[in-house]
Amino acid sequence: MNYDEVMKLALERGFYFPSCEVYGDAHAGFWEYGPSGVSLKNKFLELWRRELIRRDQMLEIDGSQIMSKSVFEASGHLASFADPIIKCTKCGSTFRADRLIAEVSKVEIPESADLEDFDKAISENGIKCTKCKGGFDKTRRFNMMFRVGIGPDGVDAYLRPETCQSIFVDFPRLFKTMRGKLPLGIAQVGKSFRNEISPRQSLLRLREFYQAEIEVFCNPGKLDGLEKFTEIQDVVIHVQIDSEIKSVTCKEAVESGMIPNKFVAYYLGLLMSFYEKTGIDVSRSRFRKLGDKEKAFYAEVAFDFEVETTIGWLELVACNYRSDYDLGSHAKKSKEKFEVMDDDVKVLPHVFEISMGIDRSLYTILEHSLKDDKENERIVLSIKPYLAPVHVGVLSLVKKDGLKEKTDEIFLKLKTKYDAFLDHSGAIGRRYRRLDEIGAPFALTVDHQTLEDDSVTIRERDSMSQERIKISELGSKLSVRVSFP
Repeated sequence: MNYDEVMKLALERGFYFPSCEVYGDAHAGFWEYGPSGVSLKNKFLELWRRELIRRDQMLEIDGSQIMSKSVFEASGHLASFADPIIKCTKCGSTFRADRLIAEVSKVEIPESADLEDFDKAISENGIKCTKCKGGFDKTRRFNMMFRVGIGPDGVDAYLRPETCQSIFVDFPRLFKTMRGKLPLGIAQVGKSFRNEISPRQSLLRLREFYQAEIEVFCNPGKLDGLEKFTEIQDVVIHVQIDSEIKSVTCKEAVESGMIPNKFVAYYLGLLMSFYEKTGIDVSRSRFRKLGDKEKAFYAEVAFDFEVETTIGWLELVACNYRSDYDLGSHAKKSKEKFEVMDDDVKVLPHVFEISMGIDRSLYTILEHSLKDDKENERIVLSIKPYLAPVHVGVLSLVKKDGLKEKTDEIFLKLKTKYDAFLDHSGAIGRRYRRLDEIGAPFALTVDHQTLEDDSVTIRERDSMSQERIKISELGSKLSVRVSFP
């Protein structure tokens, strides 16, 4: 299924929709999750916590969304967090230079390239404004930070463009109070804010978006001594260096030099295992190594985890080895000590980052799971049962003869343990179809036989098979199927 079909599902079934859509002056790049989307997002994050955070006994924090100017002076964002833009000299429209060049001429230029490279590409390819055919001013940089004023004097502060900076500035306290030991993972989930020039395609490029970030603090002298590497050494990952993609185990990736060390390979392997459990088709994924002009300004080595969709390869996770850039910068700016003891040796930890875009991940899950079952004339969201917004639909065949009351009784017993949806209205076939579209793995129907023997018909989403089971057996059947792996 393609982007437009996912968008139709999202709007009609309460997954996500534009913010403030009743007003004509609503800004692009702001979207809201409906009930189905919130349920999916929460389950996705619970899986993330199970597979990554709890597995490695990481710490999770919840930091401020507004932070002081000093934080972003130290991090480099105020100086370097900028995109290349061009402005039409005729109509005044503004465009992302790299994107417009790629769309019009198919020439790919990294966003961090020199400004002269963009001007040259625009000139050589005769690129004009897509709105009025006018020419362009010289390319310039636009800083994407959202500035806010604190207090009556409007002291400068900023909405965070990523969730990781509070992890860095909190590191000394967390390491001390939580009795930390290297390597130490610290995670955070929350919203970040970027003043994107041309946000588009719903969840794929937003000005206000969700991130799930992990920063792993480590001793740079022990990157190949990670004992737990054996846990994931046989996980197969797809690595792209230059234009070639190779499928290798994590162990082979390290031995061949495709991945620099066991430490980085371990977390790439964990990430691959996690996404496989989300239901994304990981055979259509790759860890793409970024070149020097593509990497973020703070990254020493960088891999983007990308997944193929109907609109192209989509970056879901940025995996950056940030060395001691962050802790060193904050130590210098704040005059505080960020070194810690590791086996009686004082070190300034290096950082490996796993920065996940939640919104993009959810979109990809939806696209990879949405099926057009033409044979049975239905649209099916074949999502993993433990991620489904609704676990089970509870339906009465009719609302008379005591069936409604019996259905309500069963629903009351199920709703405290499972995400259950009660539905009494419409033809039973149409009700099944609605549940198929929001990914409910089960639907149970209460009919006249239920009143005789306390059994119900339970229907499985993907196969459409039905069986008769006792009400007393519902709990055990559902718990096995909708529990996390």
